[in-house]
Amino acid sequence: MTPSAGASEHTPVRVLLCDDHAVVRAGLLALLSSAHGIEVIGEAGDGEEAVALAAALHPDVVLMDLQLGSGIDGIEATRRIARAGAAPSASGSPGSPSGSGSPATPGSSPTGHGTPHVLVLTTYDTDADITRAIEAGATGYLLKAERPEELFSAIRAAAAGRSTLSAPVAHRVLAQMRSPRPTLTDRELDILGQLARGLSNREIARALFISEATVKTHLGRIYDKLGVDTRAGAVSVAKEQRLLP
Repeated sequence: MTPSAGASEHTPVRVLLCDDHAVVRAGLLALLSSAHGIEVIGEAGDGEEAVALAAALHPDVVLMDLQLGSGIDGIEATRRIARAGAAPSASGSPGSPSGSGSPATPGSSPTGHGTPHVLVLTTYDTDADITRAIEAGATGYLLKAERPEELFSAIRAAAAGRSTLSAPVAHRVLAQMRSPRPTLTDRELDILGQLARGLSNREIARALFISEATVKTHLGRIYDKLGVDTRAGAVSVAKEQRLLP
């Protein structure tokens, strides 16, 4: 049986916050405390903590920032939370917190303690960030500039498994679908980012713990995908197409 719409109306959406800035978390906690039907059940200051708390607290929604300082970023944390929720669970055992005794089923949210839905809340709206977040398993992608009402609505939608995108993000996704941009691998994006910092091939190799020859091979592929033949051209096109932060 799936939870009825009526049940979700009377049961608060349980939210886990993940942001590396304590001030931001405090602001979100105060804001969400004012929203009817939304309950913050935990806070994480980094990606590893978010993954651990998601497994321990079984939130309906994880509100996830992308840039989390040291450790894994929000993309990797999202991927791990989604992967853990999709794996066969042995957690339908008696004695689980506020459990009803029935086994958890993926996506049975809210109150079903299934897979938490990750809603990205960030200031970053590059094509690369959006694509990576969605591919990692994010249910929605919201910008921090949104009005509180939009955030509340997006949280409720995420809890029900519905996708929500900020208007600028939706515009980028549609534009990307209409005129696909080059798809770079994670390693190519890493090298492109180092390139944008003005590093030489040798410096990039040291920074990424790979050989200089490997850097040259990746650069050749990046040039081909972007249709350029210089380092400056690659950085320029990448910025135009919002492949770089």
